[in-house]
Amino acid sequence: MRRALNVAEGAATERLDIFLAGQLGVTRSRAQTMLRAGHVRVNGRAGRPSYLVRPGDALTVDEPEVVTADVAAPDLPIIYQDADLLVIDKPAGLVVHGGSGTAGQATVADFARAHTADPDPERPGIVHRLDQDTSGLMILAKTLAAKAALQELFREHGVHKTYSALVVGRLDRSEATIRLPIARDPAHPLRRAVVSGGRDSTTHYRILAAYPGYTLVEARPQTGRTHQLRVHFAALGHPIAGDTTYGAPRRPLGLKRQFLHATALSLVGPSGQRIELTSPLPADLRQAVTRLEKTI
Repeated sequence: MRRALNVAEGAATERLDIFLAGQLGVTRSRAQTMLRAGHVRVNGRAGRPSYLVRPGDALTVDEPEVVTADVAAPDLPIIYQDADLLVIDKPAGLVVHGGSGTAGQATVADFARAHTADPDPERPGIVHRLDQDTSGLMILAKTLAAKAALQELFREHGVHKTYSALVVGRLDRSEATIRLPIARDPAHPLRRAVVSGGRDSTTHYRILAAYPGYTLVEARPQTGRTHQLRVHFAALGHPIAGDTTYGAPRRPLGLKRQFLHATALSLVGPSGQRIELTSPLPADLRQAVTRLEKTI
């Protein structure tokens, strides 16, 4: 579907990707994806994210028609909700939104579509992600206004997330901060890696328990890069147990996924309310810990 947008007289000059995100009610990254795909033209020419829109500019947007599969929305536990947001406890194995290879699968976006008023056809309510095989607390915005406010809160590091992770080996320090830049892995485009010149990435951690061959840690990512915790611990030589992408090809301790769970989060919501929530380890991760406790 082709959509025309005109920049009103007197409008402030701003980057095209920011303008587009505001006009379409999508994330800035989604707007950049549309621009890179050639779906946006400015005054008849392909738009660039950094182009500064000016009053009088004529934009056309080719919005791809979203074909949704006849998939029932998953029934997810709601831990908290108010007028602006809700927090779910995402199970492992559930993808956040559709993409390559996910046709026919239920997603968190399917759940959000039924529980929010966000009209985004692809990522309704989505303000952050958890990997498919990471479980735990995840925030969904109920309205466009709340979505914009929460996205800004994430940009300002106003959402504090805590994860439980079991890493391979014994960490040397009881608590520390990992500061290593992350970017796409040049050799494997679907993976991330520590790369000189990558985006600044910071993770704080402290040891919760030590076992023969493993360490249970509490990890607090200060930044929110894709696969950040998995990449950071792997770069230390202590990949997350069960992570076959950044660690060993075989999973130990009966694990069927990486041992990574979003255990706690705290924030001040868009309406000014303080929210502090926790989620216990799911059964599969508790079983792995139980096996280790028996080795002490």
